Amino acid sequence: MENPRRIYNPVQKDYVTFLKTSEETQGKQTLVDVELAPKGGVGLHYHKTYSEKFDCLDGELKVQAGKTIYILLPGQTITAEPMINHRFFNTSDRVCKFRVELQPASRGFEQSLQIGYGLARDGQTNSKGFPNNRLALAWLFDISESNLPGWMSLFEFILRRQAKKARANGLDKELLEKYVKF
Repeated sequence: MENPRRIYNPVQKDYVTFLKTSEETQGKQTLVDVELAPKGGVGLHYHKTYSEKFDCLDGELKVQAGKTIYILLPGQTITAEPMINHRFFNTSDRVCKFRVELQPASRGFEQSLQIGYGLARDGQTNSKGFPNNRLALAWLFDISESNLPGWMSLFEFILRRQAKKARANGLDKELLEKYVKF
């Protein structure tokens, strides 16, 4: 039987399995397992309100926290505290499996993954997995509480304004209803 809490992104070729949600932990943590495709990963960003702990389960995971790049092997962990620029990536030719724990939990992060992966399944993203609809992109960026580092932070004002437009147009409710299942 297929796990309804395991989602797949056909563009990025990644799987995420939700182990604990904000609702289940009364806001204490979000816990997910990630199967990161070869050469996959996310760009540099930071969060203001939650830490992100990476625990390598299988393969080799690279995590940049601040200016340092850590190479995690199974059993090794690194935490990106709030306000610390970070990214994760897989430079190998095989899938890397790792666990991510957010403390405290982030319902917006949980929703943004479900919606982003759903849009990718429906062919509504570009080749990098970003939503084609710029209002959807801005709103997902906003609800995941992601922030851009350095000079790229200049674009945040525009993204936050676009996210407000998405809410005003009802796009947020439409995406939540269509893609958020748990």
